[in-house]
Amino acid sequence: MKIDVLTLFPAMFAGPLDESIIKRARDTGRLEFKLHNLRDWTHDRHKTVDDRPFGGGPGMLLKPEPLFDAVESLRRETTRVILLSPGGRKFDQAIARELAKETDLLLVTGHYEGFDERVREKLADDELSVGDYVLTNGALPAMIVIDAVTRLLPGVLGDDESSRDESFSDGLLEYPQYTRPADFRGWQVPEVLLSGNHAEIAKWRREQAQLRTAAKRPDLLQREPAQNAVPKPSE
Repeated sequence: MKIDVLTLFPAMFAGPLDESIIKRARDTGRLEFKLHNLRDWTHDRHKTVDDRPFGGGPGMLLKPEPLFDAVESLRRETTRVILLSPGGRKFDQAIARELAKETDLLLVTGHYEGFDERVREKLADDELSVGDYVLTNGALPAMIVIDAVTRLLPGVLGDDESSRDESFSDGLLEYPQYTRPADFRGWQVPEVLLSGNHAEIAKWRREQAQLRTAAKRPDLLQREPAQNAVPKPSE
């Protein structure tokens, strides 16, 4: 997969994308990643990327000229252009899986009061938000999207089952997990996990995932109430 990022703050990406799984994906060629500074597409000596909004109001907007020039220069035939801004659809695991099927992403990060509307209407293929809050700029959201998508690429985690059996993979939070020792300070690992009965273990894990989701994220159950119904005490 190729991921390009268009940003005003390329230095912000230096640490997170040079470590751990993303570094491994880049080293093995499963992820090709490039940063681009929006100011490289400006045409004045001040490298101006923003201006005041028509009609008045606080703050500044990113101008359309450098954004269009940059995207049109970087975009390839298979590129999906995505804006990172609070006005986009809310990023989640389902969207991460959707994006992991693409071959070429261009993430355009917002700043100031956002984008000139013509950028949304005429230039972008999609617009994503990482949550219902406002950040200083779109660099951190871009890193979140890159991390979530990269770990879903084939071969990146080593064991592809890892990405299919975790929180949100089936609309639920992940079930409780335990490792050695089986007895730690008198706290015991549930007997079913030591039984070797894989059918019973799978059943227990499913029930625990449903109970945990009901307690911590009941909104997730409302999306697929039949499939993810919380088990009754007698079950």
